[in-house]
Amino acid sequence: MKILVVNNMVPGMRGGAEELADQLVLNLRKAGHESELLRVPFTWEPAERIVEEMVMCRNMQINNVDRVIAMKFPAYMIPFPEKVLWLAHQYRQAYDLWDAGQSNIADTPEGRQIRAAIMEADNAAFEPVKDIFVVGRTVQERLLHYNRLQSTVLRAPLNDETMYPGGPYGDYVFAGGRINSGKRQHRLIEAMARLPGTGRLVIAGPADTPGDADRLRALVEKHRLGDRVTLDIGFLPRQKIADYANNALACAYLPFAEDSYGYVTMEACQARKAVLTVNDSGDLTELIHDGVHGWVCDDDTDQLAAALSELFANRARTVELGNAAHAHWTGKNINWTTTVEALAR
Repeated sequence: MKILVVNNMVPGMRGGAEELADQLVLNLRKAGHESELLRVPFTWEPAERIVEEMVMCRNMQINNVDRVIAMKFPAYMIPFPEKVLWLAHQYRQAYDLWDAGQSNIADTPEGRQIRAAIMEADNAAFEPVKDIFVVGRTVQERLLHYNRLQSTVLRAPLNDETMYPGGPYGDYVFAGGRINSGKRQHRLIEAMARLPGTGRLVIAGPADTPGDADRLRALVEKHRLGDRVTLDIGFLPRQKIADYANNALACAYLPFAEDSYGYVTMEACQARKAVLTVNDSGDLTELIHDGVHGWVCDDDTDQLAAALSELFANRARTVELGNAAHAHWTGKNINWTTTVEALAR
């Protein structure tokens, strides 16, 4: 079968959804399909341009393929009769982030019109879709709540589990992934400032904006943590990220309302590392249970500091939780073979 995967892209930005699209194409080819990736340029600033971006996608025509697998807004608005949706997420600023007061769309008459246009266009794009799959229960619940649509959870597999065999348990907590205010790496630095001079924190990954990187650097300087907090900011080789995870004592990931388990969490579990997260982090709290596979705290600096103190002080317990996280993750048997079969059936 000739299958085209469509996804949007923001120049200079790469995250889990972009990696997922690349891996989907690769595994479709491994399964014997002809597959290519179409990346549609997208920018959400200013918000007034979003309607233009939607119109561009709705006016695109695709020929010479048997199926389209669409993943993100607004790329999933590209029309095609044999289209399957594997939804990473909608434009959340029109949905839950609007309700949370975290949207880039202004709460003005014009802004409300933009939001309504997004929701109307989503409903129109979803109605004729052959199958709607979503990457996690948070996306499923959001789609049902706002769009009243049923969907099937089809979780993203880990890309290359052989890169995360685990390793020596070091003296640091590793926090990987994109760096921005929504991922809350700053909370970890603030928590480290409340601990005595034991244990280290390594934060590594690309910053969404220069301001996101500057914020972390300023916090490290403010709290005089230069000898205990390492900031390795930028697009790093996959092997370097894997090495950080494999040799950590534990891993930390604190996103707000994560749409899926998240690569950071899956990689940590594969590497036998306990995970520190917070209770509003969305889908990954379905994988990480407090006191069983790591620590699930309130979004509170004191609680995060207490968890960090415990994991550094009781290394044997931390290793035990990491082994439990590995068993829990691998027991779910989430793999590319069944994923491709579902999307290409």
